[in-house]
Amino acid sequence: MADFDKLMAECSAAKDAIIGWRRHLHAHPELSFEEHETVAYIRSVLEGFGCAALSMSNPVPTALVADLVGGAGAGPIIALRADIDALPLHEETDVPFKSQRANVMHACGHDTHTAMLLGAAKVLCAHAAEISGTVRLMFQHAEEKPPGGASELVKLDVMEGVKYVFGMHCTPELPVGQVATKNGALSSNADQFSIWVRGRGGHASTPQLLVDPVPIAAEVVTALQTIVARKVDPKVAPVVSIPTMTTGPNESHNVIPDEVKLLGTVRSQDMDVRAKVPVLIEQVVKGITAAHGAEYKMEYLYGYTAVMNDPAVTDVARKMARRALGSDTAVEELAHARFGGEDFSAYQLKAPGCFMRIGCTDPSLDAPKAPGLHTCRLNVDDRTLSVGARVHTAFVYHYLMSGGGEDA
Repeated sequence: MADFDKLMAECSAAKDAIIGWRRHLHAHPELSFEEHETVAYIRSVLEGFGCAALSMSNPVPTALVADLVGGAGAGPIIALRADIDALPLHEETDVPFKSQRANVMHACGHDTHTAMLLGAAKVLCAHAAEISGTVRLMFQHAEEKPPGGASELVKLDVMEGVKYVFGMHCTPELPVGQVATKNGALSSNADQFSIWVRGRGGHASTPQLLVDPVPIAAEVVTALQTIVARKVDPKVAPVVSIPTMTTGPNESHNVIPDEVKLLGTVRSQDMDVRAKVPVLIEQVVKGITAAHGAEYKMEYLYGYTAVMNDPAVTDVARKMARRALGSDTAVEELAHARFGGEDFSAYQLKAPGCFMRIGCTDPSLDAPKAPGLHTCRLNVDDRTLSVGARVHTAFVYHYLMSGGGEDA
């Protein structure tokens, strides 16, 4: 049986290396499906461990999967996942390792996730002889861009033989040293739609001779909110948001356009509601455009399904996180699922697993007011990194290193 306290101490001792990896990744972000340099860097770090028990492959050129085969006998495959892509945002922090690429930033903390998993890999490689089974390290591309990297890797059989899967996502809403999770739905189904409202444009001085798509589109935007307020049970009501409304490249004070484009998202946690909403959206759009003599086109894309945490695996993750962090209060029980999207769900369709949120804000600050994910000022506290490495390692310890297997 491996010494748990020694493993945790080694994770803490590796903090400087983990911070260095994260800072390099943060300074050199790459967008979804473009993570070639990121993968090369991850490979170089793993190769630097000099671990003969570690084998690596690239299911696609922008992702890396590494299997650490234990030397203590047969056992299950436990998969750990980190996403590696960045976002198209211009960084506005003043950290010395800020992004060196214009309009690309690790604004969702994927550099943090990658470094945490590398930290766990470093410690686990040093104890490969004490592992019964295999640790599968999945450095996944394109979490930010549907259909997403997870589903692509699943189609390429990276989950073949995996018994359980685990992952984490940093959250500025929690302080360093605290994690949060819940059984069942942790995120939402994340779908998106595009609507084109087509009228007949012309000079703004004679709107009576035209079919102005702008007020028609505005009416559509307002009416779509009745889906949430009046057409779905409020206990399972979705979120319907339309962040973008455009009239094309020819902006003018006196030209009415031919067309208005609306871009929206639907977040839901009930599969029946998920199927119902696009039908309701099209009914609204069809009725309003017809009433005004306009036309429409609609496209609807089903995105990531909701993360669904397996209760038994999540109980293990809670227990091991508390043990790793040394506090009974280290794990917050979330009362409600969040409406964010997360493609970790693709792995959970193949094997039971747990996804956790890990605090990344300086405990001396007011975490709820810290710059959030997908903002240009996100700033992850360095202490998050060794915390995450400890939680990853503790999860593996329970299943593959404790001597008691799943019942340990």
